[in-house]
Amino acid sequence: MRFAFLKRPENLTDKQHEKLHKIINQRSIQTVRAYHWKESFRLFWNYSSPFWAEWYLDKWCKRAMRSRLEPIKAFVKTIRNHKPLIMNWFKAKKQYSSGVVEGLNRKINLVTRKSFGFRSYKTLEIALYHTMGELPEPEPTHKFC
Repeated sequence: MRFAFLKRPENLTDKQHEKLHKIINQRSIQTVRAYHWKESFRLFWNYSSPFWAEWYLDKWCKRAMRSRLEPIKAFVKTIRNHKPLIMNWFKAKKQYSSGVVEGLNRKINLVTRKSFGFRSYKTLEIALYHTMGELPEPEPTHKFC
């Protein structure tokens, strides 16, 4: 059931949807209350105005801190610590994602990991230019049998 709780409702299979519906009707369970908090937080991403998105986020965080659910409270603390960065997404009109930056960081990490045998930073820098800029590799000076 964990995956049914974590998935978006529109992505659930029919069987998962039925099981989830049965459990959600028992409102006394803490897991169900946490599920409702998760679903109400999803509404935050529907806002297009930075002002109203921030208003909703502040109200949601205030109410969630009174939920008596420790994981939700920990999530609220994280959200509050990263609030300016989250609000930048709305200020950029939802056009930019950090996925590109994360992909570049991953590529740089892989090249750096492969380059432990390099003797200087300059060699690592050249390897990064070749990988990131898709430059052609130079002809090898040595041939191995």
